[in-house]
Amino acid sequence: MVGFLWPFNRAWSFMGEHLRICPQEYTCCTTEMEDKLSQQSKLEFENLVEETSHFVRTTFVSRHKKFDEFFRELLENAEKSLNDMFVRTYGMLYMQNSEVFQDLFTELKRYYTGGNVNLEEMLNDFWARLLERMFQLINPQYHFSEDYLECVSKYTDQLKPFGDVPRKLKIQVTRAFIAARTFVQGLTVGREVANRVSKVSPTPGCIRALMKMLYCPYCRGLPTVRPCNNYCLNVMKGCLANQADLDTEWNLFIDAMLLVAERLEGPFNIESVMDPIDVKISEAIMNMQENSMQVSAKVFQGCGQPKPAPALRSARSAPENFNTRFRPYNPEERPTTAAGTSLDRLVTDIKEKLKLSKKVWSALPYTICKDESVTAGTSNEEECWNGHSKARYLPEIMNDGLTNQINNPEVDVDITRPDTFIRQQIMALRVMTNKLKNAYNGNDVNFQDTSDESSGSGSGSGCMDDVCPTEFEFVTTEAPAVDPDRREVDSSATQLGHSLLSGSLVCVVLALPRLCR
Repeated sequence: MVGFLWPFNRAWSFMGEHLRICPQEYTCCTTEMEDKLSQQSKLEFENLVEETSHFVRTTFVSRHKKFDEFFRELLENAEKSLNDMFVRTYGMLYMQNSEVFQDLFTELKRYYTGGNVNLEEMLNDFWARLLERMFQLINPQYHFSEDYLECVSKYTDQLKPFGDVPRKLKIQVTRAFIAARTFVQGLTVGREVANRVSKVSPTPGCIRALMKMLYCPYCRGLPTVRPCNNYCLNVMKGCLANQADLDTEWNLFIDAMLLVAERLEGPFNIESVMDPIDVKISEAIMNMQENSMQVSAKVFQGCGQPKPAPALRSARSAPENFNTRFRPYNPEERPTTAAGTSLDRLVTDIKEKLKLSKKVWSALPYTICKDESVTAGTSNEEECWNGHSKARYLPEIMNDGLTNQINNPEVDVDITRPDTFIRQQIMALRVMTNKLKNAYNGNDVNFQDTSDESSGSGSGSGCMDDVCPTEFEFVTTEAPAVDPDRREVDSSATQLGHSLLSGSLVCVVLALPRLCR
């Protein structure tokens, strides 16, 4: 056994002049081994960042999916409820005109998915079409041409045949849909940014620093000595300097999401708008029925006397055509809550997770370096690897961000060249934050949906008259630094990093005991 180890013992006599990263002292590491360990360090670092950001990534992925599922099911339930009620209440008259209502829900769904829909114009068009259809039903003794019906629709605002329902419903629908669509798009942006930023591409200077921190102890015969905590922090702050610069815009984005979430819980609650929409539309129809004579008289005055209808049609009176009163469902008959939850519960859950994701990018170095599999921890500052030997790490800890790495003792960082990819993510967050501010104030916003279809054209403000909410006051809120739930790293790279060593690295394992004596 001794004879077998002799060649390796001779390797320990190398002074390490050939090494380019590790201290040039006694070592068994060759240049080739140093290169392999550098690549291993790179892989481990990439896995560490991805695992540490797992919490924030899964938060946005799962909550986006849940909110989207809830919203779509809410619209489907509302449409089904209206259809069932109106079939039961108005029968064939509704079925013959059901496309007016179907088109309403089609456009609402298209708006939600980012379609080019102007909410206010769409709702105005719905009421105008409904007026045309109802005007014919309450005046079956007349024949109306297309031009005449177009004239009728122009009296929608002037005559208010449906009472105040259209105005109130427009306010409620526009601001609720604006907030919901913008909120789900915010979850999409957060998801995409988190996924992209967690995929790091370490610079050559970072890779050298990682190799020196993670594997030079092995080459020095100190395989059980882990890096000092502060040493790790400086390495990670240098390697993740650009990610830390994302934090300011990320925190503003989270604050904006939280404020829109509060709107969804309060005056912009989409569930409280859509659940009773069938009752509200039927209330408008009843208003039209009750005022049918006055409405008809004013329309005839403004648009002219229409031509009589053929005898067969005119023989039917208005009450025989349209005299049904609306009967709403009993509570137990209404459809179940969308997606098995309520908007309030869903938004409360999302808010809690959003608060935990604040400062996540500047916290990455701290979260990584407190992992006991990475460093010796803060309680063992004397018996740790400081980059040269087993001793206390003396340099000061750098502040966060790119510009603060100019004097980083561990990582060569070019502070004059910000990462363009990270800057793109910062801009994406900034644009989304502005849209959230608009949605908070009830104003429509423009953006493309996740399928890159054309964006909404903007339907103006959802605030009208005296119900417009107060202007956006952007106040930041503090939240604890995120401490992501750690998963077991099952990648081959990480397994190799902690089990080590194969091939030419066997010398490290076999020869270390002799060197340390």
